[in-house]
Amino acid sequence: MKVWDEPRREPSGAGSSGADPSEARLVALTDEAGIDLAPDAVRGHDHGDGKAHAHRHPHEHSKPGQPPYLGIVGAGAVGTALGVALSRAGWPITAVASRDAARRNRFSQLVGGTRAFADATAILDEVELIILAVPDDALPALAAGLRLYAGQALVHTSGALGAEVLQPAMAAGTQIGSFHPLVAFADTERAVAALHGATVAVEGDDELVGLLAEMAEAIGATAVRLAPGSKSAYHAAAVLAAGGFDALLDAIAELGRVAGLDEAGSLAIYGPLIEQTLGNARALGIRAALTGPITRGDIGTLRAHLVTLRVHAPGVLDLYRAAAEREIALAAARGALTPDAVGALRDALAMRS
Repeated sequence: MKVWDEPRREPSGAGSSGADPSEARLVALTDEAGIDLAPDAVRGHDHGDGKAHAHRHPHEHSKPGQPPYLGIVGAGAVGTALGVALSRAGWPITAVASRDAARRNRFSQLVGGTRAFADATAILDEVELIILAVPDDALPALAAGLRLYAGQALVHTSGALGAEVLQPAMAAGTQIGSFHPLVAFADTERAVAALHGATVAVEGDDELVGLLAEMAEAIGATAVRLAPGSKSAYHAAAVLAAGGFDALLDAIAELGRVAGLDEAGSLAIYGPLIEQTLGNARALGIRAALTGPITRGDIGTLRAHLVTLRVHAPGVLDLYRAAAEREIALAAARGALTPDAVGALRDALAMRS
C-alpha cells in the first residue's frame, strides 16, 4: 500500500532548529524511566528536511506487500492479546509503550522481538502503524501528545469512540482509524483464541480500512465497517452482551444462593438453559425464543417472584423489573398477550409492596 511505502518526514515546522529535541528526550527516558533501547551506536539519517538526525532506532520500513511494522501503546489486556495474536500471525510487533514496567516486560516476554518504552512518543520513530490500546478516556490527551510522520497511520481499539479523536496527531500524509475486536479480554490466551471467528469493527480511509481488514483476517477475525454515527449504539450493545450479561449472571448467582447453590452450582444449573435460549434465538428469532411466565400471562407467579426478591435479593429487584418490562413488550409484539394481560402484568410490576 502506498501509505506504507512513502518515506517519513518531520511535520511542518519540526526540526527547524537543527537539533533534534527527541534525542534528548529519548536519552532521558532511557536513563530515568527504564526504557529498553538497543545499545547500538547512534546512527544519523535524514527525515526529509535536509538535516542529519541522530536517533537510537532502526527507522526501518516494511517491504511492499508485507505487513507494516507495528507498535502498540498500552500493554494491558487488549494490547497484550493483540500483540500476541498479530505476532503469531506474522505481523511484526516492533515496539510497545507502557508506563507500567511490569506490563512492558510481560508484553515483551509474550511477544518477543519488541523494543519497550515508557513513553508513547518514543515508538513513533520505530514503526509505521501505531495501535493505541488504552482506555477511552485516555485517548484525547494521548492523541494530542503525538505527532505522526508522513506515511504513518494511527488507530485505536475503542468500541465507543470514532477515529476523529485521533485527528490532533495527524500531519500531512498520515491516516487514522479504529480497530475494535468484539472479544472479552479477560485472559490473554482465551482472548487470542476468541479472536478466531470474532468480529472487528473498523473505521478509517478506504486504503487504511483495507489494511485493517487484512489485519483482522490475519488473526482469524472478520472485519465489518460500521454505518456513520452508529458506533455508540454498536458499543452499547457490546457492553450489554459482555458486561451486562455478566451482571445478569451475577444476579442469577445471587438468587441461586437463596436456593442453597454456590456460584459454580448456579452456572452448572442455569448455564444449559442460557445456552438453549441462545440456540433457540438463533434458530427461531428472539421473539419466538421467549418463554416463561410472562409469556403465559401468569400474574400470580410474577407477584410471587417480586415478593421473594424484596425479601431475599433486593439488589436484583430493579434488574428483574427491567427485564420483565422488556419481556412483556416482546410477548405483546408477537401476539402472545392480550392488551388486558399486558396492563395487568405492568400493574403488578409497578407495585412497590
